[in-house]
Amino acid sequence: MSIKVAVMPVAGKGTRLLPLTKSIPKELLPLGRKPVLQHVVEEMQAAGVSQLVMITSESKNSIEQHFATDAELERQLHKQSKTELLDALRFLGEGSSCHYVEQHQQLGLGHAILCARDAVGDQPFLIALGDARMSDSGDDVTSASQAPALTIPENNASLCKRMIRLFEQSDADVAISFQQVPLEKVSRYGIAAIEQPYSDGDEMFILSSLVEKPSAEKAPSRYAVAARYICKPAIFDYLERTTPGHGGEIQLTDAIQALIKDGGRVIGVPLHATEKRYDVGNFETYYTAFIEMALNDPQCGDAVRKTVAKLLQQKEQHNDR
Repeated sequence: MSIKVAVMPVAGKGTRLLPLTKSIPKELLPLGRKPVLQHVVEEMQAAGVSQLVMITSESKNSIEQHFATDAELERQLHKQSKTELLDALRFLGEGSSCHYVEQHQQLGLGHAILCARDAVGDQPFLIALGDARMSDSGDDVTSASQAPALTIPENNASLCKRMIRLFEQSDADVAISFQQVPLEKVSRYGIAAIEQPYSDGDEMFILSSLVEKPSAEKAPSRYAVAARYICKPAIFDYLERTTPGHGGEIQLTDAIQALIKDGGRVIGVPLHATEKRYDVGNFETYYTAFIEMALNDPQCGDAVRKTVAKLLQQKEQHNDR
């Protein structure tokens, strides 16, 4: 068994980023030199996933335009011998393809996944949220006091490759990536209840349940869903039977919870200490992700760091007055 299909939900309105996202999909917001969705597509390709199914809405045709070939622009760049820019426009690797499915009503993540049923067919598939880039610095950061590396490599898909391997080895029905979050932030995520025994540092754990956005007092752990899933096609049957839940939407976590109750095997794959999620879901996380990517730009990073250091120094001097 091999995972060749990725479903990428990109139909949301991005209301937490208004007015920035009124005419620009949040998935196309710049993260370093590329839109965040392009980072995600490159991650999928690096993991060996060649069929990309994007769940879009009628107001987001700019996403399809971004991944389409612009023959006239390419002719101009070729004529001007701008080969580096020409190569940068070739987003899709050989053998990769994008398919677009319109979600006519935004009824939640679970509904968006259900829209992909015909495109996916009877095969396991990966789900990659289009507003989150995953990266691996390759450095073993063991202490919060240690400074992060000043170079963020291109997507090496270490997380997705590990998820695919563990999904296949364990004959799981669903695999979910998880990151540990502070207790005060658990109410923002789906949180894992873990079957014991499990120790921090193990490659995977078994889920006994999945709780959508619990309070800090009721959270069964600090392991929060981290934007990547692998599912067998049976999940579509559970999604069809799922009634609207939190926020009046059809939640993927509710369908997974129902599968667990029926005896389904759901595994959690924690992010390694060197792996990181770059999120553009709200202004705080977007600013943080963009600044870090800019600071680590291989060509402009030094200049950006000097500018930021100067601005911070000026602010400190102003505050001391």
